[in-house]
Amino acid sequence: MSRKDRPASLRIMHSSGGVLFKEVDGGIMVAMIIPKNKRVLTLPKGLIDRGEDPEATALREVREETGMTGEIIKKIGEVSYWFYIKDENTRYKKTVHYYLMRYQSGSPEDHDWEIEEVIWIPLEEALKKASYKTDREILKKARDLLMAAR
Repeated sequence: MSRKDRPASLRIMHSSGGVLFKEVDGGIMVAMIIPKNKRVLTLPKGLIDRGEDPEATALREVREETGMTGEIIKKIGEVSYWFYIKDENTRYKKTVHYYLMRYQSGSPEDHDWEIEEVIWIPLEEALKKASYKTDREILKKARDLLMAAR
């Protein structure tokens, strides 16, 4: 039986990320990333390492991908989605845990090699320009949490 004739295998993945924000002139700015070799505007996130909890992963991934550190304020929620990698003949179900983080320190120029650019963008603009529906859903929840805290 050839690879293409075999049923696809299934893998489960867990990632964590964050909505890093700061207040500027009464408005909310969020840090978004543009990964290398992709034309997408997205939130920082990455795989949870063995033995690492989702909060620690979120803090680590935000620091690595944006060059900045944040303090977790609250869990925003989770999103799950499916994707398929043809070369592996594998379907993946990925769940991403997201946290609302207040900016503490660092510079967007200090991001890691996987990232083309990090930008601070007004939250309302990020809601319109985020490339993925799941990012827009998380940004809406983040906005609701921030507005409730005011």
